[in-house]
Amino acid sequence: MTAFDRPGADQPGYCVHCGQPSTGGRDHEACHNPRTALEPPRFCVFCARRLVVQVTPVGWTARCSRHGETAGG
Repeated sequence: MTAFDRPGADQPGYCVHCGQPSTGGRDHEACHNPRTALEPPRFCVFCARRLVVQVTPVGWTARCSRHGETAGG
């Protein structure tokens, strides 16, 4: 689990795959399936901005212009 998977307690939280709010009426079942479990995040969990994602053979890095970079593998 990365920093983008868990919002802070004071943050509303956004889905890292579709960018929509994690809470509310939207069903995120399609966003959290076995296929997307291995994909890097595409949206910042804190502000829903589109991330700059670099995928390499050994993992990935995702950078938000406001909240910095995270990596996974």
